[in-house]
Amino acid sequence: MDWGYYKPKPAKAAKGGIKAQSKRGTFGENWWAKRWIAVLEGFDIGARLQRGRSYARQGQVLSIEISKGEITAEVQGSRPKPYDIKIKIKTLSEKDWLKLAAALSQQAIFAAKLLAGEMPDEIEGAFTEAGVSLFPTRLADLQTNCSCPDWSNPCKHIAAVYYLIGEEFDRDPFLIFKLRGASREEFSDLLGSAGGRRSKPELVVDSPAEPLAAETESFWTGSALPDDFFGEVLVPPLPAALPRRLGNFPFWRGQERFLEAMNPVYSEAARRGLNTFIGINQSDGSDSE
Repeated sequence: MDWGYYKPKPAKAAKGGIKAQSKRGTFGENWWAKRWIAVLEGFDIGARLQRGRSYARQGQVLSIEISKGEITAEVQGSRPKPYDIKIKIKTLSEKDWLKLAAALSQQAIFAAKLLAGEMPDEIEGAFTEAGVSLFPTRLADLQTNCSCPDWSNPCKHIAAVYYLIGEEFDRDPFLIFKLRGASREEFSDLLGSAGGRRSKPELVVDSPAEPLAAETESFWTGSALPDDFFGEVLVPPLPAALPRRLGNFPFWRGQERFLEAMNPVYSEAARRGLNTFIGINQSDGSDSE
């Protein structure tokens, strides 16, 4: 709602703020993050969107806290004291969550992807079939407030928080569920309960295991390792595999993306590790044997 014109003033520089990963263009990489941004851009708030993107990229957002049905944040604007942001999102009832878990548990692909931390492409359809929505669909589903003097709602400070939340959904899509009223753990428990407990498969043994040979000499001294004991030793095709699996830090404040900074470190460590394994001197490249 626009209550009148507010002449924007230059924001004071913020130190240690949360900076958007997007340097230009659109925000969000996955469909669920883009869907969240589309909700904001559907409010038709004009130039405030552009200023909100600038605030998000400049690091003007100082903090963001996400709890069930609510987002609180601080944004540095033109005044010395940062502005307080509060965004409330309508949560789903316990009955709705139970109905949704029952619907999703009927399709194994949904359960598998959700438990693996991935948001299935068709999940919005499952929400619709359960009579609920994953994302806010009406302005009434959202209540936003900012302590700035701009009476327009959402203002550029709220818009900046929206954009950063969208990027955070890329890192952890279950934050969408949390905003709708259920944490990842709670939803996983509901999904497991709705799917029922499957009986453990019986262990089938084709033949009894052969006992180890009672050779005390080889037991204590060991024996020669086969030539192919280590298999083929190669530099990993994908650097920083473990950090990639763990994902980015929440609301990253650095100048460079964490994974992009770690890639060359892991690549060099892998090269040096391989050289050490095959006996190449690291300093001059000669064989160390």
